[in-house]
Amino acid sequence: MPVNATGTTAERALLVTVVIGPPRKALTRGAAQARDAAASTPTLHPALRDEDSHLAEFRELVISAGASIAAEVEQHRPKADPATLVGSGKVEEISAVAASTQADVAIVDHDLSPTQLRNLENALPCRVIDRTQLILDIFARHARTREGQLQVELAQLEYMLPRLTGRGKAMSQLGGGIGTRGPGETQLETDRRRIQRRVLQLRRELEAVRRIRTQQRQRRESVPVPTVALVGYTNAGKSTLFNAITRAGVLESARMFATLDPKLSAIQLPSRRKVLLSDTVGFIRDLPHTLVTSFRATLEEVRKAEVLVHVRDASSPMRDEHKAEVEKVLGELDVLNKPRLEVLNKVDLLSEEECAALAAGAGEAIAISAIQHTGLETLMERLDEELVQDPILEQRFQIPQSEGDVLAALEAGAVIREREYEGNLVRMIVTGPASLLGRYRRFRHAAR
Repeated sequence: MPVNATGTTAERALLVTVVIGPPRKALTRGAAQARDAAASTPTLHPALRDEDSHLAEFRELVISAGASIAAEVEQHRPKADPATLVGSGKVEEISAVAASTQADVAIVDHDLSPTQLRNLENALPCRVIDRTQLILDIFARHARTREGQLQVELAQLEYMLPRLTGRGKAMSQLGGGIGTRGPGETQLETDRRRIQRRVLQLRRELEAVRRIRTQQRQRRESVPVPTVALVGYTNAGKSTLFNAITRAGVLESARMFATLDPKLSAIQLPSRRKVLLSDTVGFIRDLPHTLVTSFRATLEEVRKAEVLVHVRDASSPMRDEHKAEVEKVLGELDVLNKPRLEVLNKVDLLSEEECAALAAGAGEAIAISAIQHTGLETLMERLDEELVQDPILEQRFQIPQSEGDVLAALEAGAVIREREYEGNLVRMIVTGPASLLGRYRRFRHAAR
């Protein structure tokens, strides 16, 4: 039996992929051959490429949840079946595949209505969960702080509340499993009133957390240290970039949503100006709205940041779609008007020809490799240019050599452009943040 990363037996998952929409005429002939040749064909049909990328992402989500893939079933439909999503004939096929492969759980890469979920569970010989439940489960696995656990539990309960009726088969399994893991699993077996009371309690606790975060942020804002937030699609390399810049040693993982709790670290830019760099949770296609709502306290770091650094995976064939998905979530957070730097990460995975093509169409984007620490100097310089809070000024100072603490502070926090000694005085031309230079305005010296 396969085991997952925790050392326990991995559940056998049947993947059900459903594509809703009109059939693609361009792919009706030879689609199977095109799929088989996808790995060696550089100019794959865009629609087929998108489908393959979505399927690969779905597989990665399932593996990140700790399951092994027993089988896969795909279906194209012009519209969703209101009772089962896939239709009665497909339900029979899925049931037969689940039985023959001894699948523990069928995972549908689509959101299921309460009716669809109940009907599928009644028809299949295993548990059924949908895409949102899968993502919530991965979040539950990675929640480490009390705040993260509260947010995941709230999202789980709010999602499961309208789906409790008829969920006896799934809710009776206290041993856990994909879709049932998390702080809220015991409450899901109780009546609605107790769950609703728990939801209200969680909201109060999260509001208290939010107030504490607000107080911490206000204390930070009393000293003009701007915040820069890393945002991007999940597994784009944000944590690797965070470590490359800060040497903080946060978890780097190829698994999706490895970073759930936000990380903050102070860094120094080329101008010697100090800023706080924030590593945030990654976004994904069709990110459940309950997660965006529940994690609003965490995502406040994004809303309060002066500059956003959008980290993109340059090696992904879906990088443009991923960009659109990230901007969709940023729009929900009402931060699209903030200054934003685009960073194309993982260029070390591209060939020379691909790098040249990327550079030609990148525009203002900055090409980097966080794992190889290339391009980081350019990124830091661009960050310096984008920050308008605590602007960089150039000033002349005349400081007695006896003021050693002043000289040391300017040496540490600013760039000394010129320095000359005249008797007991040090004449300097200094470039640095206005907040620092303003502390020593009494030593300013007009140009001769």
